[in-house]
Amino acid sequence: MLYERTNFSGKTMNVLLTNDDGIHAPGLWALIEAFSVHHRVTVVAPNRERSAVGHGITLHQPLRYEKIQGKKGGEVNAFSVNGTPADCVKLAVAEVLDIMPDIVVSGINPGANVGININYSGTVAAAKEATLAGIPAMAVSIQAPGTGQLKPVAGFAESLSIQMLEKKLPVGTFLNVNFPDLPMEEIRGVRWCKQGNRVSVQHFEKRRDPMNRSYFWQGVDEQGAYHQPNVDGRALYNRYVSITPVKCDMTDYDTLRDLAQWEISLKKGESHD
Repeated sequence: MLYERTNFSGKTMNVLLTNDDGIHAPGLWALIEAFSVHHRVTVVAPNRERSAVGHGITLHQPLRYEKIQGKKGGEVNAFSVNGTPADCVKLAVAEVLDIMPDIVVSGINPGANVGININYSGTVAAAKEATLAGIPAMAVSIQAPGTGQLKPVAGFAESLSIQMLEKKLPVGTFLNVNFPDLPMEEIRGVRWCKQGNRVSVQHFEKRRDPMNRSYFWQGVDEQGAYHQPNVDGRALYNRYVSITPVKCDMTDYDTLRDLAQWEISLKKGESHD
């Protein structure tokens, strides 16, 4: 059953926070500190790093969650799960939470999630899973693994969350937010962007283990400058925050209309009426 939205009438939210880097990741705790000042926060996140698992869910082993103690003083309503980011959102909605969250925020991921990388990202998948359940959501990432800019990024996410609930996104759409790894005063602004489709150069480094068996480390070459206009990666490259609305419905409607003109039959040699 889809979660039915209620009208947002104030600035105090019930917030579910998650990520793909694990319950103790600095980016997640930056969000906790930013949101817990004015909002009711619950954290449900993987018990270890689960980067690049995409929208995988756990089917062949039991899922468990346990409450953990907060850090930096006080206790945070936080739970770790032995599963994927999508598992965390599913389990939170079905079992952990007493009431549905007003919004789900996933991040802050150390490393940009732009272009085709959103297909692999556990951070983005958690936001998508929430959206599939009818809950407004966003994924938040920062361009490089440094932690110096996490506090202002988390503050921006909190402010944007309030706007999301006040102005309302279409059902089935979430926001993918990416920050340059720069001080706020060096960021040139915010750009509403489309997802880039530039393919990174993939490579595998072949090595040998002590038993002389081959194994491989997968890598990706840097893409450098982006030349497509108004795409997420180019905005980051040019020192802008990129915000991309992402739809869960992956249907290509233009092609769907074209396909309606095809003549296809279940029987060989028989035309379609």
